[in-house]
Amino acid sequence: MKTNAFNDFFNLLFPNLCIVCGVNLLKREKCICISCLYQIPKTNFHLVVDNSVEKKFWGKATIYRGTAFFFFQKGSSFQKTLHALKYKNNKEVGEVLGMYAGADLMDSTDFKSVDVIIPVPLHPKKYQKRGYNQSELIGKGLSSVMNIPQNTTTLIRVKENMTQTKKTVFERFENTDGIFQLSEITSLKGQHILLVDDVLTTGSTLEACIIALLQIEGVKVSVFTLAVA
Repeated sequence: MKTNAFNDFFNLLFPNLCIVCGVNLLKREKCICISCLYQIPKTNFHLVVDNSVEKKFWGKATIYRGTAFFFFQKGSSFQKTLHALKYKNNKEVGEVLGMYAGADLMDSTDFKSVDVIIPVPLHPKKYQKRGYNQSELIGKGLSSVMNIPQNTTTLIRVKENMTQTKKTVFERFENTDGIFQLSEITSLKGQHILLVDDVLTTGSTLEACIIALLQIEGVKVSVFTLAVA
């Protein structure tokens, strides 16, 4: 009884609120309330071959499958979730949404065949400044539900590129060219890799990652992002 009373008092002072709408969360809810969860504008691209995510890489980099969990619209309420994850130190939202997305991916035979999850890495300087990699948190959520290991050591970022904001498509490609390398290739030979990022816009960063990963013998690379613009 004392513990419950303390928890009620703590929640009164520090309410656990939905990251989208701001209402108080129920005890079993995490980060996002059930009402907002069911309003997420899902793409369901994991069930559609040759979807618009996959088309972004046509003629640029060879992928097996590609999908995004939901559609991103600037100014929408769900923009708050990505902002909180990327800039507000809200690590839990990445893992929680990754778990929800992972449950959906299990409905697809193609994505169920994934052997390993690899998040798009941050440069060490940016990781030190932010304190975490949001793509790694999303991957952690996917990993826990799909029961697939996450590899955070093979793909490394060797250059700290400038921000992609306001760059043209070609400038974004130049900005990401050669910034990723592999620390080793033996352990991933013949594996189906799921490359994970937070938001897909032009795809130039993911493209650079894919090109690096395809140096590994016999691999196939699929792409997952939490949102697609």
